[in-house]
Amino acid sequence: MFYVYILQSQKNKSLYIGYTSNLKQRFEEHNNGKSLSTKPFRPYKLIFYEAFFSRPDAKHREEYLKSGLGLRTMRKMLKDSLRWN
Repeated sequence: MFYVYILQSQKNKSLYIGYTSNLKQRFEEHNNGKSLSTKPFRPYKLIFYEAFFSRPDAKHREEYLKSGLGLRTMRKMLKDSLRWN
C-alpha cells in the first residue's frame, strides 16, 4: 500500500503533503527532524491520509493535492479539521 498524507505543523499551522509506503515510519521521521523540509516546523499532527494500491496513483494524488485546485479542494474537505487543529 501507498499513502498520501497531510501533516499540520503544531508550531505555525503550515501544511505538508507527501506520500510514502510506510506511513507510521514516515510520520516519525518528520517529527524526529529527519526530513529537512519539515524539520524547522516540528512537531506535526497527521490530519489526513488516503491509501492506494499503486505508487503511481499515490504520486498523482499527491501532485494533485499540491496543485492550486487540489489545495482548494483539500481545504474545503478538511475545513473543520483545519479550524480545530
